[in-house]
Amino acid sequence: MTKESTLILVKPDGVATGHIGEVITRLERRRFSIDALKVITATPTELRQHYAQLVDKPYYPDVENFMMEGPLVAIVASGEDVVESFRKMTGPTNPQDALPGTIRGDFGRAWAPGAIRNVVHSSDSVASANREIKIWFPDFH
Repeated sequence: MTKESTLILVKPDGVATGHIGEVITRLERRRFSIDALKVITATPTELRQHYAQLVDKPYYPDVENFMMEGPLVAIVASGEDVVESFRKMTGPTNPQDALPGTIRGDFGRAWAPGAIRNVVHSSDSVASANREIKIWFPDFH
């Protein structure tokens, strides 16, 4: 096992439906550390950097609009194999495929027109986490 960091975003739907505390509670129950946390409103620049691989997709404007619907909570969490562990806690991207007990299975909604209402984003690799943390927490060590 390796100690690493990951980026977690509680998306605007997760903030609006009051799931910030549940995400944090689940992290802490697994004994992961919360190293940075902030409530922000995403900018188009941050989102284009974060979703660089999607910017040229026809559905990207819907993703950007959804992510700017309201505030989000950005979290840097660390611990042993936190990237893979939190991805398992999160569940599949589509809430309809996510099992009960996962964040998306418990709180996500079916695919919505224009964007997925799946409560959270979690980095898919250590390399992605390092890149994403720099976008949302430019001064983070």
